[in-house]
Amino acid sequence: MDGVHDLGGKQGFGSVRFVKNAAVFHHDWELRANALYALCARKGLINMDEYRHAIERMEPRHYLAASYYERSLTGLASLLVEKGFASTEELNALAGGLFPLALPGGPGRSQPQDRAQFKPGDRVCVRSDYVSGHVRMPAYIRGKSGVVISVSPAYPFPDAHAHGLSADDEPTYDVRFQAEELWPEASEPAMVHVGVFESYLLAIKPCGEPAQAHTPASESLRSAP
Repeated sequence: MDGVHDLGGKQGFGSVRFVKNAAVFHHDWELRANALYALCARKGLINMDEYRHAIERMEPRHYLAASYYERSLTGLASLLVEKGFASTEELNALAGGLFPLALPGGPGRSQPQDRAQFKPGDRVCVRSDYVSGHVRMPAYIRGKSGVVISVSPAYPFPDAHAHGLSADDEPTYDVRFQAEELWPEASEPAMVHVGVFESYLLAIKPCGEPAQAHTPASESLRSAP
């Protein structure tokens, strides 16, 4: 979904703050929050995609004002309440007041039936999808074209995985975009590399017409069960 979390390419937020050799944790509660998240993930109580989506669902003003570990704790607590491992009453009692949780999210989706495979050198276009649930496609590459540089190992399709839907694992592609293509008249000549899931991409013929590519003839495309 297009949420306040998707800040890539956005203006007005000032320069990126960077402190060399900064401490990973600044308070004891941050270490405990990180340990709780790691424990729940290791025990299989949550997965990474639903965890990310829970953070995306935070109330926008809370998200922008919260620190990294506050967002992590909010996302984890929201999932534990939604899954029945904790209650809002318990959290409020422990916090000594209202414990803010993430807002409800939209439904997920399975992989598209016209999903295709690609190889380095292929020209691709990012689908112009607007999704109400979780999505790992940065908004600034929507509808933009680039070139596949390399292929990464397969991983569960996040749009389905975050919502408990079944879907085939699929690779991500390192796609190289021209900065002028992403931000016309607003950037210097440069190349931007983005890891893009297979289901977010369409092939581009040399003439610019989108088409499927490199799908083995022996394999029929199918949607996830």
